[in-house]
Amino acid sequence: MIFEGLAEKLQNTFHKLKGKGKVNEKDVNDAMREVKMALLEADVNFKVVKDFVNKVKARAIGAEVLESLTPGQQIIKIVNEELTELMGSTQSKIAFSSKPPTVIMLVGLQGAGKTTTCGKLAKLIKKQAKRPLLIAADIYRPAAIKQLQVVGGQVDVPVFTMGDKQNPVNIAKAGLEHAINHGNDVVIIDTAGRLHIDDELMGELQSVKESIKPHEILLVVDSMTGQDAVNVAEHFNEKLGIDGVILTKLDGDTRGGAALSVRAVTNKPIKFAALGEKLDDIEVFHPDRMASRILGMGDVLSLIEKAQENFDAKKAKELENKIKSQSFTFEDFLDQLQQMKNMGPISQLLEMIPGAGKQLKGLEVDEKELVYIQAIIQSMTKKERQNPSILNGSRRKRIAAGSGTSVQQVNRLIKQFEQTRKMMKQFTDMEKGMKKGGKFKLPFGNRF
Repeated sequence: MIFEGLAEKLQNTFHKLKGKGKVNEKDVNDAMREVKMALLEADVNFKVVKDFVNKVKARAIGAEVLESLTPGQQIIKIVNEELTELMGSTQSKIAFSSKPPTVIMLVGLQGAGKTTTCGKLAKLIKKQAKRPLLIAADIYRPAAIKQLQVVGGQVDVPVFTMGDKQNPVNIAKAGLEHAINHGNDVVIIDTAGRLHIDDELMGELQSVKESIKPHEILLVVDSMTGQDAVNVAEHFNEKLGIDGVILTKLDGDTRGGAALSVRAVTNKPIKFAALGEKLDDIEVFHPDRMASRILGMGDVLSLIEKAQENFDAKKAKELENKIKSQSFTFEDFLDQLQQMKNMGPISQLLEMIPGAGKQLKGLEVDEKELVYIQAIIQSMTKKERQNPSILNGSRRKRIAAGSGTSVQQVNRLIKQFEQTRKMMKQFTDMEKGMKKGGKFKLPFGNRF
């Protein structure tokens, strides 16, 4: 879960307030003290915490809140709005140049995930009908060029390189020329990093900046470094004048300090968030949606966007027709499973459902189970997938051997599938009954 410790503490604090019919100034002060401690423990910058708590408190002790019929909810609304404001208020997009190519320069310390982020960003931009080019300008880190070439190959984006014997400024210039000549409308430059900030690193980055005049300088920051990430952002902004931040490793054991401090301290927007290791695991940063997720209010919009991006509308209509005609098969089940897996880890998807984070706390989502299910279905013949009723004992034994599972696992999946089909039939009958205006039993026993 994103910012698990912080989210849990804030949600517990506001749960107490919601349970009160009336809230007085002392209740607000007590709640704000807990909020302050939670933010400090999450490694949020002290000045940022102080300003945030003062703003919330000033609004929360107003007459419209304390005299409200739902004061607890009003205070949560205020906290949500102030958290959103703290992280940037609105989404900040890449400013694509009207005269291509748009040049994006990625900078940051070594280990923040710059090279992988180059690939992730290229893949994301490619979805917008752009033709990106990656430029390998990190000549110091061993295998940095090779890593960028591998990443570029995985996302099907070309990589420009001149090896590690050339000056980074010359590589950037030549790469830009190459992009112009080959019709690439976006250039992403992977620059060198260090384990710490030094004059040599900054001098080189300034030279690259002056020679190619990038439209965007994006700082890649490791979210797990907490308050240190904010210090890094301050230094890079002071020396280079960054245009935005990309937060990486936001899915790890992140306390939240970087995300909640970096915008307030640098006054530069967080543009993207990387939420995993896969090259698809990057998304545009929406401050309002992130605030909702921290407060356990879900993120339905992002969930819908993921579904729209990964689910085929034509297939969805076909599936609806199959459910209505009761011809849903294991092949359809496998297809839905693969589309769902494309949306990302199930634990992340559950976080986006309002209230699910708290309700499903402690629930272990075993992604391996999905792999076993997929293996079992793929070990069936086409005829068996389309007609599960022919799956006798010998067939089930063969499927178990072919999928590396046990006969019990195969039996369990077939039973669950049959139960799902039965429930689909009941809901289809329910829909037909509603259209006819009749009364009938629901799957769970009630009546209309």
